[in-house]
Amino acid sequence: MEKKTRKDMFLITIGICVYNEEKNIRSLLNSLLNQKTSNTIKEIFVISSACTDRTDEIVEHDFSKYPKIILLKQEKREGKASAINLFLKHASGDILVLESGDTIPAEETIENLILPFKDPKIGMVGGRPIPVNNKNTFMGFTSHLIWGLHHRLALKNPKLGELVAFRKELDIKLPIDTAVDEAYIEALVQDKGYKMIYAPEAIVYNKGPETISDFLKQRRRIFAGHIHLKRTKGYMPSSMNKFEIMKLIIEEIKSNKTNIFWLSGAVLLEAYGRLLGSYDFYLKKDKHAIWSVAATTKVYIPMVNQSNPVTTCSSNSAIHRMKPGPDIMQNIEFTKSSYSETIPVSESVLPCNQLQIMQKR
Repeated sequence: MEKKTRKDMFLITIGICVYNEEKNIRSLLNSLLNQKTSNTIKEIFVISSACTDRTDEIVEHDFSKYPKIILLKQEKREGKASAINLFLKHASGDILVLESGDTIPAEETIENLILPFKDPKIGMVGGRPIPVNNKNTFMGFTSHLIWGLHHRLALKNPKLGELVAFRKELDIKLPIDTAVDEAYIEALVQDKGYKMIYAPEAIVYNKGPETISDFLKQRRRIFAGHIHLKRTKGYMPSSMNKFEIMKLIIEEIKSNKTNIFWLSGAVLLEAYGRLLGSYDFYLKKDKHAIWSVAATTKVYIPMVNQSNPVTTCSSNSAIHRMKPGPDIMQNIEFTKSSYSETIPVSESVLPCNQLQIMQKR
């Protein structure tokens, strides 16, 4: 790892907004505690939006010996933007990181996410989500297609999501009625004259929806949120550029003729999701600020190591060892071994910080 001067090092504050993430929160926090970074992770806030499962209990009791892990509780669900604003109120680092509660970062992800901030013109950086879904199912294929297109699009024109970082000095605050928080932050960063950059080496694993119903829940909400963003801020993320999207799809068709039927089905499904999003925004006047949960995405996500078994723990605190199956291994499109992670057995069940900050109504 390149040696850094004190001037190049940053204090990092991480925020994880959660609603009923008991299956993944322990693994996520363990992964963040085991990050390999030359910067300092000063604090990790878990913002709990009226969770009704064991999420709060896991954070409070299993990580009590880690004072940097702080639980912020909201008494009722007010939407993710509201949870982010609560995080921004308490965060004190130089660089603020937002990571979705249903993801897992690779072990050098934070380092790779923060590296571009050495350029003072960079205001926001986004990582690369890689789904762990089985490509041999239609919905798994669709998730990989969506995030693959997202990756190729972001390489040309940054479209950031699932894991983002931005400078605290930008003094970001979100309207509570937005359903697309990362895209709204993009708009604010642009307004303040800073540049955005995509960091494909900052790998974060996620789980795409396993049912058509859950897929449509996500896609209609995102599209309605993007319409609202364009109306209110005049900002259009690159994924709203129909010509660029069609260009990428045509390239995909040419290079992936064996899956033409699934590819056609995925495109039609995405188009239908966008149609529903338009219906929600224009006719139902629904901005999806507080959205329905896509249940099939709320699972335990194992970390991937290409040479060793995956070691982590599940929601019942038992330690599990599992070899990476072909459905996971085929997702790896990078070659550097540093982008895989095994959580050490000695660290797999970690006690946790009981500091709670209750949000006042």
